[in-house]
Amino acid sequence: MHTPVLLKKSIQFLKIKKNGTYIDATFGCGGHSKKILKKLGSQGKLYVIDKDPESIKIAKKIKDSRIRIIQGSFSKIYKYCKKYKILRKINGIILDLGISSLQLNNYKRGFSFKKDGPLDMRMNQKKGIPASKWIMNATEKKISEVLKKYGEERYSKKIAFNITKYKKNKKIKRTQQLSKIIKKSLPYQKKHPSRRSFQAIRIYLNNELYELKKFLKNILKILKPKGRLCIISFHSLEDRIIKNFMFKNSRKIPNFPSSIPFTEKELIKLNKKKCKLKIYKKIFPKKKEILNNLRSRSAILRIAEFKKYK
Repeated sequence: MHTPVLLKKSIQFLKIKKNGTYIDATFGCGGHSKKILKKLGSQGKLYVIDKDPESIKIAKKIKDSRIRIIQGSFSKIYKYCKKYKILRKINGIILDLGISSLQLNNYKRGFSFKKDGPLDMRMNQKKGIPASKWIMNATEKKISEVLKKYGEERYSKKIAFNITKYKKNKKIKRTQQLSKIIKKSLPYQKKHPSRRSFQAIRIYLNNELYELKKFLKNILKILKPKGRLCIISFHSLEDRIIKNFMFKNSRKIPNFPSSIPFTEKELIKLNKKKCKLKIYKKIFPKKKEILNNLRSRSAILRIAEFKKYK
């Protein structure tokens, strides 16, 4: 069973209109989609996107004429909206960047460092290369860079050195093989020593940060005036990108050097062009939710509303 994080709050802040059009850009196990459908009227529409074939199978089990299923990456959201002629008609978008239980609990997917399985980590196993193949082909320097950049791992060099040393004699094909190498490379830690490295490899292989940036780049061309954007992230790299995007597009005062002269009217005009989003206070899960679902402890929900201009 998959328990969506911050489900109640994210649906609340979407401010669902009965006959509105919405996008669940990361369908997963369908937790958010099912809640949205309950609030939609007969004329409402829901578009769901997911690149994982297993998630698409779940989505197809929902027999509802209001839902349209798209297999692909949320980074191509502009392309899908253009195809279905819904640009500027979207009342709300939900993006949950966490890994679903469907992926994490299936040892064959290779996402979990707690269970042994093939070292894969691809969101769509029909595309790209598995983590095992990447590790076997990558240089020590490249492995270290990936662990540092995408996992913010302090001991990236030592881990990369030990991985390189190990693979000279034996192929690294299993999650527990990799986890044991990482564990031996680190001093004692309260949290699992493999979490940062597994996160880094997964983000790198699936190009997750690039996809998020591409998604955000096009989002202002998609939303309807007063349309809502709700994004749930789970680590600082994602959250920083989202926060910077929202801040940049909600700034009330243009950032110009004081030496450049502007009249009050010119500043107001520039400000209107610059300020496209209204930001709401970020939301964290409450203690009760964290106790019921430990995966929610690092979650952050950020909300923005697209403004209307004359």
